[in-house]
Amino acid sequence: MPIEQSAVDSVVDIESRRTELATAFQAFLPGYSVLVHEEELRPYECDGLSAYRQMPLMVVLPETVEQVQRVLRICCTQDVPLVCRGAGTSLSGGALPRSDGVLLSLAKLNRILEIDQVNRTAKVQPGVRNLAISQAAAPYGLYYAPDPSSQIACSIGGNVAENAGGVHCLKYGLTVHNVLQVTFLTIDGERLTTGGSGLDGPGYDLLALLTGSEGMLGVIVEITVKLLPKPQHVQVLLAAFNSIEEAGTAVANIIAAGIIPAGLEMMDNPAIRAAEDFIHVGYPKEAAAILLCELDGNNSEELSEQVTQVRELLHNYGATEVRLARDEQERQRMWAGRKSAFPAVGRLSPDYYCMDGTIPRKQLAKVLNKINELSKEYKLTVANVFHAGDGNLHPLILYDANQPGELERAEEFGGRILEVCVEVGGTITGEHGVGIEKINQMCVQFPAPALEQFHALKQAFDPKGLLNPGKAIPTLARCVEFGAMHVHGGQLPFPEIERF
Repeated sequence: MPIEQSAVDSVVDIESRRTELATAFQAFLPGYSVLVHEEELRPYECDGLSAYRQMPLMVVLPETVEQVQRVLRICCTQDVPLVCRGAGTSLSGGALPRSDGVLLSLAKLNRILEIDQVNRTAKVQPGVRNLAISQAAAPYGLYYAPDPSSQIACSIGGNVAENAGGVHCLKYGLTVHNVLQVTFLTIDGERLTTGGSGLDGPGYDLLALLTGSEGMLGVIVEITVKLLPKPQHVQVLLAAFNSIEEAGTAVANIIAAGIIPAGLEMMDNPAIRAAEDFIHVGYPKEAAAILLCELDGNNSEELSEQVTQVRELLHNYGATEVRLARDEQERQRMWAGRKSAFPAVGRLSPDYYCMDGTIPRKQLAKVLNKINELSKEYKLTVANVFHAGDGNLHPLILYDANQPGELERAEEFGGRILEVCVEVGGTITGEHGVGIEKINQMCVQFPAPALEQFHALKQAFDPKGLLNPGKAIPTLARCVEFGAMHVHGGQLPFPEIERF
């Protein structure tokens, strides 16, 4: 009986907290911007990592920076945890809400404030879609280079929070290399700006610190990004290989030859077949792996020389077929398969678990062979789609959540892949962030003193620990527990979070 009464009291406390906060927010937000009912909250229970779900206490959707400031001040004063959300496309659980906290959606801060064609910059709010920046800049012959596969939907604020990459990050860099200035709010609502209008800003490089900080240090409300002139000439080659090892060797040797493609992507056979069956782009379905190599520039003769050089390199390192896109339509079709790989693989299995790790290019073949061995050990199929040029792997582990234990097996398999990445000198994430998905592997990547410094940094920005708590940086106690459990196999779960 006492336990049942305690549960009732807990529900009453939650409802009381929700009502109190809703009243405070509705004093300056319209009713439709404060969501408290289950049917309203359900769409926000997870981000792109749908295996983990948790209903937020409530959701608020402010429309101005001043409203965001007031939300933060209330949460700070009342010690309410706050999770920031963009478009919800994160694949690491970075935007997973708290059952005892507020989910702050920045979707309505979606204005492009300025396109400066002379300085080649765009000033935007965090809710602006990645692709919308390039669309707005197109009349000036400019574009925004980082292009995640989800660019049609993902927001620039989320890109900054996760330091997103994309197909063209090999030549043009990740988000951190394309952001010039950021305005953010601290947990107590103070407005700060870091960076500048040039290549370097005054003071400490807080801009790089905030990029990839996963919403744990501040709430980003304005971003100035670098725009680039559209290349006058672009060529794409598609190369087929009989083995992943040969494709991996070809990647390493293209870079070793001093050629930096705009994009250099690899897909293995399961991914090739899935993409081809999905949108029929003309991929060679029998190939063990394909490479897509995009070269661009403003000098047609120089570009032609590079195409010839790359074609020869591909043949020399085992390509059984090399195609050059005949026109812009075919070039777009070649990339369409790569861009659609994630949804295409989703047709092969009821569920899949998308991993994200980065390794030195020379280790591609070794790591892919190890993933194949682990696939057999865990009895789960893997489709590999990744940014081969910069060693950013995206193994997609296929599983069925309706089968007892398969999700847990997929999680453990994914953790093993990340640990292999660390073993060969790589990292546990290239662009998806840590969130909750990789928090155990942070214990493998970093020693205790480094984790202590991360916590000290978090404390400096967010003394109460209210911004996106429990994400990205594990406690030392969790690492000790994970280490003990890891000796006997298995992953350390999150008992407070529903898994599907």
